[in-house]
Amino acid sequence: MQGHRADSTRRSSAPLPPVTAGGKPAGLHATTGSPMTPDPAPRIARGPADLAGQDALLAMSGLEFMRAMLAGHIPLPAMCGTLGYRLHAVDEGEATFRGTPEFAYTNPMGTVHGGWYGTLLDSALGCAVMTRVPQGAFYTTLEFKVNLLRALPLGAEVEVRATCRHAGRSTAVAEGAITGVADGRLYATGSTTCIILRP
Repeated sequence: MQGHRADSTRRSSAPLPPVTAGGKPAGLHATTGSPMTPDPAPRIARGPADLAGQDALLAMSGLEFMRAMLAGHIPLPAMCGTLGYRLHAVDEGEATFRGTPEFAYTNPMGTVHGGWYGTLLDSALGCAVMTRVPQGAFYTTLEFKVNLLRALPLGAEVEVRATCRHAGRSTAVAEGAITGVADGRLYATGSTTCIILRP
């Protein structure tokens, strides 16, 4: 989920996400303000027209953008459907995804391809940074690193949680980990450096 500057030839604007009756942005609990879990059948982009335009992106802070995505007002990218993972929770400086490795994501040896680990980590790391991006700016990934600690069991849901450790005017860094939802085991860790850009 890197390079969150939408092509200006796409839809130039999209409605800002609604708020609850208590004044909290949709996707947050109206009383506590805590992130809510997403719809079990998340909205996924099916074509370029489904993506938020540049004007809509720049009109929101990164945290507002991520909360709108969690609430389903902005669709998840198409690769979430292709690779079987989804946004699970967001808060300032944090993003969590969940996914289930299937046989379709295995390498010739029958184990989960490292690219699947990397995709989930890159998504969570970048989205954690996005929650710290101010209105009028966007980000892109400069580099990221993944450490694969053990093989993922097929069919077992995992969670990847990332935290933005630093967000300055032009750079941000984040770190995260993949753990099993049921077994709590650590399967991989990752880190990223991102560039914060302004048009």
